[in-house]
Amino acid sequence: MTEESIDKLRALLEAYAVARANLSQARHAASSATDRKRRACAEHLRNLVLPVLTAFMTELRNAGHDASTRDHTDRDDAYPSVALSFTPRGSEIKSPEIALASALMFKYDPRHGIVVHRDVKPSPAKPRVPAAASSDRTGMIGVDAVSAPWVERKTLTFIEDVLKAN
Repeated sequence: MTEESIDKLRALLEAYAVARANLSQARHAASSATDRKRRACAEHLRNLVLPVLTAFMTELRNAGHDASTRDHTDRDDAYPSVALSFTPRGSEIKSPEIALASALMFKYDPRHGIVVHRDVKPSPAKPRVPAAASSDRTGMIGVDAVSAPWVERKTLTFIEDVLKAN
């Protein structure tokens, strides 16, 4: 190799190293901003949404139904989310109706903010048309716009639909 080729190769490699370093810094800055947004959303879910879901869970349990909440706001391997699982129970002790657990989930989506998913499962013991189960997205809202009344409306609609299906 000639000295000129070696100098050109060194210049190319040096430019490549600088470009990679700049790209790495940009990715790190973007990753840090994304991580800050994810943590802020997790905080909103933990402090605003989860207490409302917990209050509903307590009322459902006091009424004799099965209910639980899930908190996935501290996991690093997934987007933060909180959920309410609800299984309605019949009041008749001698012949308890079989029901499946339905779920309402509030989850962070970086493109949409907070997305609400619900999965309403009807009782298999209740005769009905085949397409009765529903799993859908019931709404989305910006992280900063989340409020307790909004969460209450979504949760009440979900519980009403589960009770109708069972």
